[in-house]
Amino acid sequence: MREIFEEIFSQQPLDPVETARRAMRPRLRPRFYKEVHVTDTQSGFAVALDGRLVKTPARRILAAPVRRLAEAIGNEWRAQAETIDPATMPLTRLANSIIDAVADAPQRVAADAAKYLSSDLLFYRAEGPAALVARQSRAWDPLLAWVKETFGAGFVLGTGLVHVAQPEAAVAKARAAIPCNTGDIIDAWRLGAVHSITTLTGSALIALAVLDGRLSADAAWAAANVDEDWNLDTWGLDEQALERRALRLAETRAAAQVLDALRG
Repeated sequence: MREIFEEIFSQQPLDPVETARRAMRPRLRPRFYKEVHVTDTQSGFAVALDGRLVKTPARRILAAPVRRLAEAIGNEWRAQAETIDPATMPLTRLANSIIDAVADAPQRVAADAAKYLSSDLLFYRAEGPAALVARQSRAWDPLLAWVKETFGAGFVLGTGLVHVAQPEAAVAKARAAIPCNTGDIIDAWRLGAVHSITTLTGSALIALAVLDGRLSADAAWAAANVDEDWNLDTWGLDEQALERRALRLAETRAAAQVLDALRG
């Protein structure tokens, strides 16, 4: 079991966009277990296959801090048919990243997410056509108003691709909302989910809205893909682009599921 698991999930990148890209070309291996259980351990609620604890690629126990989340991860393993397909296991992949990478370096991961606050997706608006400008405004203006009300952070908007400098105070106030409590396993999971949503959407502010419960996964996805949806409506997308899009949506929903489970 060890060799098969490591071969399937080894060298998984922290970047969920890259993870989703790799999942398009998974190495499928036969299902080697019959039963999946969740058991209480010192590491948390762990997933076991035929009574044997699942390990991450770094040889740590695949365990979640709450049972609800562990059961959701276990359900991904239960849902595998004749072969194990990592593309259908976004929660397991995210859990691996959190346990093997985020928990050991929360400051670095939080800083990586915070970088988006200086050039967040929500700041840059199209110059035209008018219908796209209006669509962006409907999706993004309420989020920026929520950010200002919740964190006291007012940001500057721009058009086109020219960089717009943001007030340092606004960036600092929003940055303070990113989970980064060293040594706190719950915060490590929250941070991993926030980082995932940030990189998938291009917006730390959208990720904070999901963290707060202001946005659902699908609402966050819709807000992040205003421009892409416009192009899809206008020009359409090829099959490969649609496949990548579906994988990224699955990653977004998995991260939002983590935050929802921890919020409850």
